[in-house]
Amino acid sequence: MGNQQTGSAAEKVAIDNALAVFCAAVAEDLSLFALLHDVEPERKLLASLRREGFSTSLGLSLKSDEGVQSLVFFDKTLKELPENPGQDTLDQLAADFASVYLNYGINASPEESVWTDEENLICQDSMFQVRNCYESHGLGVEDWRIRPDDHLVMQLRFMQFLFENNPDLKTFGEVAQFMDEHLLRWLMQFSNRVANRCDTPYFAGLSLVTAYYCEELRDLLANILDEPRPTLEEIEERMKPKRRAEAVPVSFMPGMGPAI
Repeated sequence: MGNQQTGSAAEKVAIDNALAVFCAAVAEDLSLFALLHDVEPERKLLASLRREGFSTSLGLSLKSDEGVQSLVFFDKTLKELPENPGQDTLDQLAADFASVYLNYGINASPEESVWTDEENLICQDSMFQVRNCYESHGLGVEDWRIRPDDHLVMQLRFMQFLFENNPDLKTFGEVAQFMDEHLLRWLMQFSNRVANRCDTPYFAGLSLVTAYYCEELRDLLANILDEPRPTLEEIEERMKPKRRAEAVPVSFMPGMGPAI
């Protein structure tokens, strides 16, 4: 009996350690993705990506054909950049960054509302839903007018926070639900549009790698939790606005109680 208890305790420690290692690796990956979508690529950042090799720097190895192809493409793109990029190269990347993330020059918003709202407007229901997720953990965006809560960078940072601070199965379930109800409802559409319309292979590669990484991460969570991913139809049904029951006016007659 004592040996069984010791064995069970050892197994639990091993599982906890494995979860902690997995969470740390994924959190670091998400931090890197958030950074690359957050700022214009500068010489130091590009040099680091070229030197390390993007695919080898990820803690989670992609296995799907699409994921592997996106990594190969992005690695090739980075290697083909000049070792010491000139100002022309940096200006081209900066202009493309602005088209994707700042002025919507290619009509590919990095904000969820634009993809999920019927009129494709910013700061709609999804922004407030995501805000509630953040607030449940005591988090909030610095200024939603500059960067709304449902922005890609904010969603990646939130997932990073969850993996860093709560390495357990409950957290996996929360991340899975957040990805189903928010990030993965629109990320692939965004990434494909960026890849097809942007001016530089750098942002085409980054967008595709991000989308396939998140898809594979979600598949992995489904395996760990032993819970199948819901279908797109199930998610959309779940996320439909709930109709409020209309209040029925109450009439009052002198000397009588309320009557419908």
